[in-house]
Amino acid sequence: MEIENFILTFKYPAIFIGSFFEGPVVMIAAGFLFKLGYFKLVPAFFLLLCGDLAADFSWYGVGYFGTYRLVQKYGRFFDISDKTIDTVRIMFRKHEEKILIISKVTMGFGFALAVLITAGMVRVPLEKYAIYNVIGGLIWTAFLMTIGYFFGNIYLLVDEGLRIGFLIITAIMILLAFYGFSRFVRKRLSGNKS
Repeated sequence: MEIENFILTFKYPAIFIGSFFEGPVVMIAAGFLFKLGYFKLVPAFFLLLCGDLAADFSWYGVGYFGTYRLVQKYGRFFDISDKTIDTVRIMFRKHEEKILIISKVTMGFGFALAVLITAGMVRVPLEKYAIYNVIGGLIWTAFLMTIGYFFGNIYLLVDEGLRIGFLIITAIMILLAFYGFSRFVRKRLSGNKS
């Protein structure tokens, strides 16, 4: 009952803050809770999107204002030179639209944070960064809320005595799916570099 009271009291601010720190999990949970009647669709969707975009813009700012200087100062310890940065800049700028949208819609294949920081570091224009992040964010938020809504449908079909077990198993499955997908993609990408 305490969780229900917390959700009812802080529901919309909690959505924004939660999506800022852990967007995908909160988006799925919000879709689930929307199905159960705790949220209205439009405000929940808007706040999820805004919280996630606020986090993305924060990481862009980290890249824009601080990463280049850090790489110049400590890059030699990681075998990163100005030439490496220029190569990354050229490749990123050549494909920035595709990189930004695909990274947003796929959670960056496990590299979303690096993509967001790199976008700031290579000085992708803020307007362009915003447009592609909003487009990708609309798709990603809708997709994850739909998954949560689907699990809400199943939850309502489960016998009342088994619902807590269902929630625990579902949460574990979602976390394992995110972890497994991220690991799989990293492995594939590192295998292609060889």
